Amino acid sequence: MATDPLAISSIPNLGPASEAAFAKAGIHSAQELRALGADEAYLRLLQSGAAPHFIGYYVIVMGLQGRPWNDCKGAEKAALRVRFDALKAQNQSKGRSELDAALDFLGVIERKPR
Repeated sequence: MATDPLAISSIPNLGPASEAAFAKAGIHSAQELRALGADEAYLRLLQSGAAPHFIGYYVIVMGLQGRPWNDCKGAEKAALRVRFDALKAQNQSKGRSELDAALDFLGVIERKPR
């Protein structure tokens, strides 16, 4: 765990890889991440090119609540899945046609390499 209370890795469940991903998204401190909240911060990750991953999303949610990542279960996890899907859809719709977004969602089109 980071000793710097301003480091993103000072938030439970988040480490150096998370810090690097958030830095790429323009989020550089735990304070900034907390101020944005999980949904806005995750949307910024997606907009910076991070691949959507449900576990990655709820790890952030749980961490900001000071809870272990694997504490997310049942109805709470189902509700977070709905939020995650909405964020993913919101990101996919930016700068793309509805047809491209639908084909991507179905896994029909090839993803571009980064």
